[in-house]
Amino acid sequence: MLSLKAHIRASSLIALLVLPVYEKPAMAFEIFGMKFFEDEDDAAAVSDPVRYALNFDPGEDDLRKDLEGASLLFQEQEKPVSGDLGVVIKARDDRDRLLAALYEQARYGAVIDISVNGVPVDDLPPVPDFPRDRPVPVSVKVAPGPVFKLAETKLGVDAAQFDPRDLGLKTGEAVGAGQVITAAGRVVENLEKEGRPLAKLTGRELAADHKTSETTVTINAEGGPVADYGNVSIKGSRTVDPEFIRQWARLNTGERYDPEKVKEATERLRKLGVFSSIAITKSRRLDQSGRIPMAITVADGKQRYFGAGAEFSTIDGIGLSAYWGHRNLFGGAESLKISGAVSRLGSTLDWKELGYDFSILFSKPAAFNQITTFNAGVIAKNENPDAYRASTISIFANTSFDVTSKDVATAGVDLTANRTKDVFGKNDYLIASVPLSWTRDATDNPLDATEGYKLDLSAIPSYEALEGTPFSSFEGSVSGYWGLGEENGVVLAGKLSLGTLVGVDQLKDVPAIRRFYAGGGGSVRGYGYQEISPRNGDGDATGGRSYAITSMEARVKVTEKISVVPFIDIASVNKALYPDFSDFRAGYGVGFRYATGLGPIRVDVALPSKKYDGGSSFGIYAGIGQSF
Repeated sequence: MLSLKAHIRASSLIALLVLPVYEKPAMAFEIFGMKFFEDEDDAAAVSDPVRYALNFDPGEDDLRKDLEGASLLFQEQEKPVSGDLGVVIKARDDRDRLLAALYEQARYGAVIDISVNGVPVDDLPPVPDFPRDRPVPVSVKVAPGPVFKLAETKLGVDAAQFDPRDLGLKTGEAVGAGQVITAAGRVVENLEKEGRPLAKLTGRELAADHKTSETTVTINAEGGPVADYGNVSIKGSRTVDPEFIRQWARLNTGERYDPEKVKEATERLRKLGVFSSIAITKSRRLDQSGRIPMAITVADGKQRYFGAGAEFSTIDGIGLSAYWGHRNLFGGAESLKISGAVSRLGSTLDWKELGYDFSILFSKPAAFNQITTFNAGVIAKNENPDAYRASTISIFANTSFDVTSKDVATAGVDLTANRTKDVFGKNDYLIASVPLSWTRDATDNPLDATEGYKLDLSAIPSYEALEGTPFSSFEGSVSGYWGLGEENGVVLAGKLSLGTLVGVDQLKDVPAIRRFYAGGGGSVRGYGYQEISPRNGDGDATGGRSYAITSMEARVKVTEKISVVPFIDIASVNKALYPDFSDFRAGYGVGFRYATGLGPIRVDVALPSKKYDGGSSFGIYAGIGQSF
């Protein structure tokens, strides 16, 4: 039988390539990975359908999963192909796919025999004719051969400065073709990180010696000169000021070239939401000053948007929200967002007991310099949790500073008028504040982190003008994420939050909206919103001066899209300056996640460890995004 035999000779050079995979575009309506209105016969319809019966032998059980995953004959064996020739084409294509998969496992002496209707694919006539009284028999048999070990790595020219082990090439270990491609890419990346924009690969080879089952890898690269950014040209946008794009990208002429800054510039422009596509490219040659010209090419996206959302909790009822926004008011990516929300629907029949929220928010990036964003807004709220009733209107303005790509500092002013009705009676407050905050996001994915951490610190010095009471609140939280197993099949997530309120002689001196509570879907699940609080002698919630909250989750993938998440949340809210855990509450349960491009759809079911008299017995929460 002839198939892919002796195409590999002793000391031969293995071609390193990536086989493209072409997929037929889906014709059905699809959202969140689920297809609707798709007829199974229509989805699989082909002209002159021919079915085949596959006998698949991977040679070794350890290779079965990888080879079955690479084989379209195996993956699509329930689907008919188009005509007799379609069977042969699919078989021949599979041979290349299987070979590539074996190269990934450092099996460079593999033999793959594929036959159709008992005849090797290379011996079939140009126009085959198979019997149609039964599925066409197709046989795939793999003799994977030995695992080849790396004997020597040769790094030449400017690549010679690097250690092969740092590139993932370790002598005596199996090195697959993909590892060699990755290592070569790292060489060029490392040279570019030295400020060499014209770094390029000049040679990449893998030689396999079939007598010794050993390989030799050769990688040559030229770094080229170190260079600064030259002129940055802007193309594509009809509505956004090119000078703003240049400024916000922060690829400043005269500064040293850095590929990481190019990636950061792309992400920074993407987050504006103004562009449908962004590409930042460098010239193939330096300019007369020895600098590297850059080009930013964008395509304008939709400037106006609107939307609606919903949340649900068995304890707090239904929350509905809607918003309208403009992403480019004056040509400098200035954004305006108007939103409104109503909450506690279903938990009360009295419309006066519902929660309301209305806001107008404005943002101006690059307001004062390249790293600043000016924000201002008006927020009006009517809050009606069980612990208090509060009507609030706030006017604020602040400036955020992109200190680094991960760190953002914010400082501003806030004026808030509030009327609160709670255990201390009905009181009015007028508060001037200077909110300060620092946020660091060192996660791999802000929407669904699998590694890294987040840190949030805030201080809000305040002055209550009606009674002349100064006070300040200090809060901090840290979240950590640890991915375990293959493709982060399990992600352990934890969060710790602490807060204290200082300068307060009596709790009634500050409004309830500035005291501390816990409970609800974003805090301690199993309890109602802000249900966890110190209580007076009558059992009424007073709010606290300090708190500590910790949450732990294990996000376990069941399928590529679905995860099961056991969790526990623990909180202590106290009247003292520091949490003393004299009365702590815990909520525990299990959640379900369905992954989407916008973050996971979340459903959590939780029980309280120790319920309050008349309090909630369980909670079901639904929303979009991880709980933290």
